[in-house]
Amino acid sequence: MAYFEHEGCNLHYEEYGHGTPLLLVHGLGSSTLDWEMQIPALAAHHRVIVPDVRGHGRSDKPRERYTIAGFSADLIALIEHLNLGPVHLVGLSMGGMIAFQLAVDQPQLLKSLCIVNSAPEVKRRSRNDDWQWFKRWSLMRVLSMGTIGKALGAKLFPKPEQASLRQKIAARWAKNDKHAYLASFDAIVGWGVQERLSRVSCPTLVVSADRDYTPVALKETYVKLLPVARLVVIADSRHATPLDQPERFNQTLLEFLTAVDTTTQDH
Repeated sequence: MAYFEHEGCNLHYEEYGHGTPLLLVHGLGSSTLDWEMQIPALAAHHRVIVPDVRGHGRSDKPRERYTIAGFSADLIALIEHLNLGPVHLVGLSMGGMIAFQLAVDQPQLLKSLCIVNSAPEVKRRSRNDDWQWFKRWSLMRVLSMGTIGKALGAKLFPKPEQASLRQKIAARWAKNDKHAYLASFDAIVGWGVQERLSRVSCPTLVVSADRDYTPVALKETYVKLLPVARLVVIADSRHATPLDQPERFNQTLLEFLTAVDTTTQDH
């Protein structure tokens, strides 16, 4: 367990293994625990660094407006703090948005990029979008974090044999700081870097669950905007692919990382 400070905020991160640096960035309302099924497999080959995003986990939760660019700046500060040079960067959901932001702002810091069940923008384009957003926003303000966690667990892990995952998510969500959670949700809505994707110069792997919140077609659209990218669809998976299909996810990611590392060594 380690901490570093950026702009007056103490940020928590963990480190495992040795080798090429690999950063794993969790989703909204989560923490380093998003990656518990990945760390052992990945740390056998890489120096794995797992931060808690500002407002999450063991990091400080300042009462302020959060932005995706601000989260990305925290990540850049961590890369500089540990003197990592170019890194492999993996982001899940909101973590994928933070990763996209970093990739367009500081492409030279990345060796590769892996985006899991995420998108390069969250724009409200229609009255229905506005209504859906307002509904979620209102519910989140009214409901307790525990209630949100239970509902989320049921949605992410609906199978009878996934009871332990449902309980885990409900328990983790209940620990969230509500103010920080809402501020992070507000950071996502209206954010976007899609028009700058041509700046992403590193090899990119986009992983989509077949039953993610957003359709696979959406990922196919933005993969075409990335200079060097491919899409892998993981079957029988929902939004939390690293937790519901860990073996398949780990294998897919490791094959991609190995290919990138081999290519860069040859040059």
